[in-house]
Amino acid sequence: MLQDNLKALRKEKGMSQEELASRVFVVRQTVSKWEKGLSVPDADALQKLAEVLEVPVSRLLGAPVEQPQDQNELAVQLSRLNEQLVIRNRRSDRVWKAVRTVFIAIGALAVLFLIAVTVGYFLLAGVKSAGGPQEQQGIVSYEEEADSVQHAIALQD
Repeated sequence: MLQDNLKALRKEKGMSQEELASRVFVVRQTVSKWEKGLSVPDADALQKLAEVLEVPVSRLLGAPVEQPQDQNELAVQLSRLNEQLVIRNRRSDRVWKAVRTVFIAIGALAVLFLIAVTVGYFLLAGVKSAGGPQEQQGIVSYEEEADSVQHAIALQD
């Protein structure tokens, strides 16, 4: 902040770094370092800078505040900011809507998969349980039939 404000105020006054340095009683390289943010002035130099540039010290240290010339300009700036916020909110809403849609689709697929696995499990279990006794009944009936055939043969002999 200081570096930007110092440079802007110096240029606003039409001074070179050399001129400002001579009025503050430092060398030009020191002013250059202040403007590049490589060093900062001590309290005495800061006070002298404020006097030479005809601004309060708070203006040198604070963020630049640009006052609009009239209310219409302020209204235009606020309108632009409002439009930017609306555009950002629309984009954000679209992104969140897409994310919700994806999650709903994934959830639906997961539910369908679980239903398919459950139905498949019960169908497979039903086939095994239904097939078991039928096979056993079939074997018993064949054994009974074989016994009865052997009994019939034994009776004939």
